[in-house]
Amino acid sequence: MTPSTVKPLFQDANVFDVDPSTGFMSPGVPLSRLPVQWEAWEAILDAASTAKIQPGDKPDITEQEMAASKGWRDSARKLPVLSITDMESTPVELRRAHLVLAYLLHFYVHSLPPTAPVSIPRSISLPLLRVSIILDIPPLLTFADTVLYNWVLRKPSDSEVPAVQNLQTKTMFTGLIDEEEFYLCSGRIELRGVEALELMRATMDEIFIGDGTAVRRITEYLTTMTGVINELKVLLQDVRKQCDPDIYYNEVRPWFRGEDSDLERRKWVFEGLGEDPSLSPPVELSGPSAGQSSMIHVLDIFLGVKHQSPSPDKPSFMSRMQRYMPRNHRLFLDHLNANPRPLRAFVMSSENAELHDAFNRVVIALKEFRDAHMIIATLYILGPARRAAKQVWTNLAGPGEPLKGTGGTDLVKFLKDTRSRTTETIIP
Repeated sequence: MTPSTVKPLFQDANVFDVDPSTGFMSPGVPLSRLPVQWEAWEAILDAASTAKIQPGDKPDITEQEMAASKGWRDSARKLPVLSITDMESTPVELRRAHLVLAYLLHFYVHSLPPTAPVSIPRSISLPLLRVSIILDIPPLLTFADTVLYNWVLRKPSDSEVPAVQNLQTKTMFTGLIDEEEFYLCSGRIELRGVEALELMRATMDEIFIGDGTAVRRITEYLTTMTGVINELKVLLQDVRKQCDPDIYYNEVRPWFRGEDSDLERRKWVFEGLGEDPSLSPPVELSGPSAGQSSMIHVLDIFLGVKHQSPSPDKPSFMSRMQRYMPRNHRLFLDHLNANPRPLRAFVMSSENAELHDAFNRVVIALKEFRDAHMIIATLYILGPARRAAKQVWTNLAGPGEPLKGTGGTDLVKFLKDTRSRTTETIIP
């Protein structure tokens, strides 16, 4: 079998929406505002930012802030139900529509008093549900909304590849540098990871040759990939430079919660569902999470890291998070999973000690990336939670329950499990 018999990872960017220059990030500057027929959505989103709407469970929320939030929600409820027919064949408009409507949803839900029923007005729920069906993603905020399709350039540039220092976040809840830096940290990781994608492509081509020269080249590619993953770890740690842990935890993170992380376990009711037989209630609603990053999933698949579910009849958290990715990115992961000659099996069948060592060093680098992720989680979530509650458990979870991540999972257990699964991938 020769490399020509295998589809390269970037053979058809139109199929997978994986760009040779930007990877999973938008290949060009994303649409920053919808056309005039949907201006009402953009305007009400601008109004939420201008009014500095606050989370309804903010500990020191004032009467004025509650009144401002209620006034904004009343305005959102009075919006007409706009048709999405004219955008159904325009992916860039659909993606922007999902982003705008999802931010409106989270503004609406999380500005409610913490014990008020969650009933999402038809003006938001119906178009969001319809857009989500076309895009085949859940009707709430995702990693793709906050990171992949949520940036503009700080300064105009003729370069096809956006410089990481030239990115600026377009849409936010708070407008704080801490929120922007949280998004941009992930964006920088996505862009730097593009080299890892190219190394994977080259490695897969060489595996299908499989001779001594191929083994030598694969060893070189893996050595380079170790350096790339180490750089991803540094980029992750750099979030500390401009994102304050307590500001993030208390002012930014509350906006991300999905239904499965609701403080009062309230069900989110999407008004108008009964009006359209093509719509059905969402099965699950988890907030945006780094677990929805296709880049991290690709590294796991390529290296053979297996994430198992604690329950045999349920998917693992990482598998569940794929449901929140753009559809074509999920197809890309399926394509990579279907590779008939996976890297780890090829390395194990080889008697080349340098290849074994190079592979293990990549896995160790990924494990160390996850070590850094645990440190960040402790700094930005566990530490502030303890300070806020004066104890290990926080009221974000029920009494006696573990702290949940924005993806709705037991945060500490999930991070420890993913690190353990990565370590188990090392070849003895």
